[in-house]
Amino acid sequence: MQTDNTPKLQDLRAALERDGAELARLLAEWHPADLAEHLQDLDEGEVEEVFTSLGGEARAEVLQYADDPLRQLAVAHLSAASLAEVIRELPADEVVDLLALVDGAVAEEALHRIDLQRSTSLRELLHYDPESAGGVMTTEFVTVPVDTRVGDAIKQLKVDADRADEDVGVYVVDDEQRPVGYVTDRDLLTHRIHAPLGEVMAEAFTIRAEADQEETAQIIHKYGLEALAVVNGAGVLVGVISSVDAAEVFEEEASEDIMRLVGTAPVHQTRLPVLTRVRHRIPLQAVTVAGGLVTARLLDYALPAEPGSSVALLRYLPIIIGLAGNVGIQSSTILVRAFATGEVEEDRERAVFVSEVMTGLVIGVLCGLLTIPAAAWMEGSAAVPAWQFGTSIGVAIMVAVTWASLLGCTVPLGCKHLGIDPAVVAGPFLICLSDVSGAAIFIVVARIMGQALTAGAGVP
Repeated sequence: MQTDNTPKLQDLRAALERDGAELARLLAEWHPADLAEHLQDLDEGEVEEVFTSLGGEARAEVLQYADDPLRQLAVAHLSAASLAEVIRELPADEVVDLLALVDGAVAEEALHRIDLQRSTSLRELLHYDPESAGGVMTTEFVTVPVDTRVGDAIKQLKVDADRADEDVGVYVVDDEQRPVGYVTDRDLLTHRIHAPLGEVMAEAFTIRAEADQEETAQIIHKYGLEALAVVNGAGVLVGVISSVDAAEVFEEEASEDIMRLVGTAPVHQTRLPVLTRVRHRIPLQAVTVAGGLVTARLLDYALPAEPGSSVALLRYLPIIIGLAGNVGIQSSTILVRAFATGEVEEDRERAVFVSEVMTGLVIGVLCGLLTIPAAAWMEGSAAVPAWQFGTSIGVAIMVAVTWASLLGCTVPLGCKHLGIDPAVVAGPFLICLSDVSGAAIFIVVARIMGQALTAGAGVP
């Protein structure tokens, strides 16, 4: 939730319109996470201007909080020298994700500009699948021999502090570099400096580098680990995954599952253009229309009626119940998730609301146009011309689906402003409301359209 001290998007836009000194002052005051969030709402030119005003360390901090679309925009205009500055500041696993978005020649030149040891470890990480344990791990950690004492391990940790990930402790390895134990920073500080690490260390849990990232996160969560050792086929320690990395994997996988469950792409929908959102969501709606038409055909055999009659109209009710439910749940799920993750703050609510309703409108129009010829073919007759009945069904679907999208946005927003958890109320309440109101709108609009078109055509 925003407070009076929280940086706002309009502040950044205003600074961009003024001189460079004003922009530099504002950027110096903002936390990198706030800046990364607001940069997602700027165009490519504005993002380039902001990153030009930042130093190498500040760029790295912002990119560490940024999502892939923003990272791609930000690094598109960076020279190899500027990219090398960023690489020096970022953790190894973050660098690998970043390099995947950069032109190969620029990435290669940037790797040549950093020290050989880090460049070699980064090249090794680039060979792993991004969604595997190897793709998530960091190669920047501290290892000590099994016969090391606590005091010597602390000294080694200090020596390697600049290149070691701060979220992992110290791994104890044997002569073949296979992990035999793990010691946390806390354990090092709370034991005698002359104590052997064999008396202090805990069991070192391991996983193969080829394992899925979700499996690694589950192991860390199940056993309450601070870090998980990643090994190759020979059992040699090649990387470490911290509990922080595991939490990020869980969040990413959960978001993907939720988005796919409601029939859309696992990306930040509230920041995408309307037509891109439609492209992501329309496959589910097309399947719903096809299923509804098949149901209407089956009902035609069970409940024969005159074409264009009220009974014929009701045979298409399953289409609107399915479409209204899908569209409404998509909009509400996206907003509920966005509120929970902070993706939509108060200053973006209106823009997100309008864009979501427009998305529902376009989906409704497309589904209505798809239904018109199908309904006309299934129900047309001499008394009620095919195009008239099909058009009445299609227009009714357009109106009802747009209404469902409006409800899908209004209910979560209303809950949020009333201090009610949208996740608790939006689901069951929205399904009931969208089904009942959508069905009513469908019947009323279809009857009105049918009567108007029949009267306009002079049909008695």
